[in-house]
Amino acid sequence: MADIFGEVDEQLRAERLRTFLRTGVPMFIATAVLCVIAVVVVWGVQKYQSDQSAKASDAYQEAMETAAKGDSAKAFDQFAEVAKGSGPFKALALMQQGAIRMEQSKPTDAAALFDQAAAATKNPLIADSATLKAVYAVMDTAPLDQTVAKLKPLTDPKRPFHALAREATAMADLGAGKATDAKAEMVALSLLQDTPDSARQRAQAVISLIDSGSGAGMKKLVEAAKTATPTPPAPPPGQAPPQDPGGGIQVQSEAPQ
Repeated sequence: MADIFGEVDEQLRAERLRTFLRTGVPMFIATAVLCVIAVVVVWGVQKYQSDQSAKASDAYQEAMETAAKGDSAKAFDQFAEVAKGSGPFKALALMQQGAIRMEQSKPTDAAALFDQAAAATKNPLIADSATLKAVYAVMDTAPLDQTVAKLKPLTDPKRPFHALAREATAMADLGAGKATDAKAEMVALSLLQDTPDSARQRAQAVISLIDSGSGAGMKKLVEAAKTATPTPPAPPPGQAPPQDPGGGIQVQSEAPQ
């Protein structure tokens, strides 16, 4: 009787082994193959993105060199090619195009390009910088409520250039003849701990001019504020630096630390 039970147990073990070989092994092999495919796909995507980024970096640098030689028309077209791609260089190229349009005294076109740059990236440093440039490009002609609405999100203390956004709001109020609102904003700006020193000095100067009732020097201060729009950060190591997308404005120190 014991031999019978032993034979039955052996048959059951053999059957379980055959079942495992029929189902478990193929499933294991399929899983292994899928893992290999996934790794290859991820590697391929990363390599493609790396290659595209390197090409964009080279094209961007070439356009920068063309601009440095004074051929703004050709540089604009080269930046346009870079802007057809994606990633940080798309936004930077659009900002360079906007800077060229500003040099050509086409502020409306420049503002549109800066807005496109802001929409082309999720990096708040680049996006907010582009938005500030767009605001200042058309501040003299845009409706006050439109300007204020565009700047309001940027004035949140968590945004990277909130102090400069508040300064731009005050300048817009001042340009619209709302000196009281401008002064209140400038007073608040001068009291913020993270306000850049240059912006704090401009705020104090504007407050003094408003209190004195004199408009002398006000235009110069507004122009100084316009050129204080921060530049985007440099791309990752190994890629071409943006080299001041603002068209000659060197204000990296304006960025909050």
